[in-house]
Amino acid sequence: MIVLKSERLTLREVELEDAPFVLELLNTTGFIANIGDRGIRTEGEARDYIAERVIGSYQTHGFGMWLVVQTDKALAMGLAGLVKRDGLDVPDVGYAFVPRAWGQGYAQEAAAAVLKHAQDIMGIPRLAAITSAENYASMAVLRKIGFTYQGMIQLPGIERESTHFTAP
Repeated sequence: MIVLKSERLTLREVELEDAPFVLELLNTTGFIANIGDRGIRTEGEARDYIAERVIGSYQTHGFGMWLVVQTDKALAMGLAGLVKRDGLDVPDVGYAFVPRAWGQGYAQEAAAAVLKHAQDIMGIPRLAAITSAENYASMAVLRKIGFTYQGMIQLPGIERESTHFTAP
């Protein structure tokens, strides 16, 4: 199901058939370094991850991470959406992209579209975003789309402190 569209991107719900792409994304060096190693190494494990974590979030919270597809080529580029995190009182805007999508403005476009959709369509007035302390590119994206740095935060289940942003 298509959730939203931006100028170049379509964001849709992740399906079990997206397991090969999700497996690829979760095992990129950028994902592991900046988000964490999910220990997903097979397509079967990726399908389980989609069923439990992604589709489970849709069912539990009414939102989750969505597959980001380059509209004109129908090519999967990453995930972007909303996450309910322990330790945060509002949904967290999250995104991750495969290296072939880096440096082309897709993260900024997708994150801005998620922010607008959450506020205008879903009626969520305030959102959070977190990054690893070393992820300067992601911090720049968040600032460009209207997030404000709040400081460092220690979230349950995450070993290191994260930078904490909020919007508006």
